[in-house]
Amino acid sequence: MLFTSIDYLIFLTALFAVYWLVRIKHWQNLILLAGSYFFYGYIHPWFCLLIAFSTVLDYSCGLGMIRWPRWKRGFLILSLVGNLGMLGTFKYFNFFAENVQTALSGLGFEFHPMTFEIFLPVGISFYTFQTLSYTIDIYRGNFKPRTNFIDFAVFVSLFPQLVAGPVERAVRLLPQIESPRRWNWDLFASAWPLLIRGYMKKMVIADNVAIYVDKIFMLEHPTLLLLAVGSLAFAVQIYADFSGYTDIARGSAKLIGFNLMENFRSPYLAISPSDFWRRWHISFSSWIRDYLYIPLGGSRLAGRWRFALVLLTTMGLAGLWHGAAWNFVAWGIFHGTLVYAYHLLGMGGRWEPRHWQKKIVAWITMSFWTLIGWLLFRAPSLKWLLESLRGSADWNIDGQATTVAIVVLGLVGVYTIPLLVLLLLDRLTVKHAWAYALFYGLAVCAIFIFSRPGGQDFIYFQF
Repeated sequence: MLFTSIDYLIFLTALFAVYWLVRIKHWQNLILLAGSYFFYGYIHPWFCLLIAFSTVLDYSCGLGMIRWPRWKRGFLILSLVGNLGMLGTFKYFNFFAENVQTALSGLGFEFHPMTFEIFLPVGISFYTFQTLSYTIDIYRGNFKPRTNFIDFAVFVSLFPQLVAGPVERAVRLLPQIESPRRWNWDLFASAWPLLIRGYMKKMVIADNVAIYVDKIFMLEHPTLLLLAVGSLAFAVQIYADFSGYTDIARGSAKLIGFNLMENFRSPYLAISPSDFWRRWHISFSSWIRDYLYIPLGGSRLAGRWRFALVLLTTMGLAGLWHGAAWNFVAWGIFHGTLVYAYHLLGMGGRWEPRHWQKKIVAWITMSFWTLIGWLLFRAPSLKWLLESLRGSADWNIDGQATTVAIVVLGLVGVYTIPLLVLLLLDRLTVKHAWAYALFYGLAVCAIFIFSRPGGQDFIYFQF
């Protein structure tokens, strides 16, 4: 069920009414569980079997670690194999099979691996990581397993953040699920600005900018200028799309009494790669840091080459998480290389320039690297990108393509204005009620005027 559909608004309204009519936490959680499964299986009911499998597996493994401590490591391995095996089968099986075939064919061997017509279940990457954090934290002794199956099942399937995050941790979300919830006017009031800005970002900005992005990246041989404009437009699209989803998720969660974590913190103001990843998709980047990068040794490793290997491996896997294609892996390794290079130059970690002039230069430089990264991310394939760059290397000026690039740049600039206004409003030290009322009133009008019929799926649904 799409957040931007009428079906979702009807679902959210009905669930909201029934949920708050019930004052007992146990029944509220049962309503949430039933509603979440209805939400997830609305289009493809068989999706519910997968999330139920993951729920039962990790609930059982968590209890098993405490009841049979001798087999603690075995239960963790079972959780890892079960969850990653399910994720690998649905998301990566055909990718690896095809690449093995290509590699063996290059060596002169005939190999025809079995492939499946697999439909990727939306949200599987998100709830898989969420349940894994539960079992890993229990294994580490940082969290106690829960015996109430309903509460745990709600943690795994809570509908606002089920499909595209934030990737919540059990230590943060489960206590909210286990606590009695009472009607809170402050939460209710704070939900609406998030919902309005989320719908505006998605339906007014992301969906309309997507028209130009898709056309540029469908060209067989775009010019270098068109590639640059396409990358800039995609930077606007993906931020508006993904942060818009998060805003709607957080707003929906507040309506039912939950606080979800912030997932974006002005990422395009970053002045270094490390700074970018503290601002972009925070729930995922912190998951990768805590459950992959640090356990592998992280920055504590002695020797530059070992540190580089761990960093590039971590970021390469983070890229692969986004999709079964080499351009995602290249995007992750590119960002890993940037983090490593900045670290060698003494600009890693929480580096901050002393003078504002240097900070501006650092911001411009990081913005350039970010756009290069988005070009890798959005390209239909690495082959397409390399051929496009090779074809535009002669610097011949195509007048028609230049005109199109300028027009698209102007249109994207117009769609960026609401994001800049939001950034300004959020950073005002003195809050002006009239400014917020004016902005959100105009945002509601824009949603009705500029939203595209049918719209588009959220970008991160494919991950």
